[in-house]
Amino acid sequence: MSNTQGGSVDAKAGQSSGLFAALKNISVTLLTTGKTRLELLGNELEEEKQRAVRLVLMAQGMVFCFGVGALLFVAFVTLLFWESRIAILGAFVAVFLLSGGAFYVAFGRLATRPTPVFSASLAELQEDLRELKASIPAHLSTRDESATR
Repeated sequence: MSNTQGGSVDAKAGQSSGLFAALKNISVTLLTTGKTRLELLGNELEEEKQRAVRLVLMAQGMVFCFGVGALLFVAFVTLLFWESRIAILGAFVAVFLLSGGAFYVAFGRLATRPTPVFSASLAELQEDLRELKASIPAHLSTRDESATR
């Protein structure tokens, strides 16, 4: 009778360890899926970044054309009021230099990027996945040893 009880205890231990291993496998699957989703999100963000770069290039072309237009406007106003040309040119120079300086400062603030997108989250998920995968074979090997006894 004690053999049957010992056998049922071993069976229960095997079932609980099998359940524990299954839960670990599920968690590894979930983490792998989460990691894949984050990588896909990172890819989508990269595509949006490329789109933003294209928009910036188009904006540069637009700014160039408007800049040429502004220079031609300054030349037109200068020719129109030729007697006051020094005052007109000085005023336009001041306006353009101040505007350029303001845009330079704003651009410098926007251009700084400390780290790549989601790098810390992906590293943490990779570490969690590595630890869970490392714990599964160790648990399965102890279950196999107890089954052989």
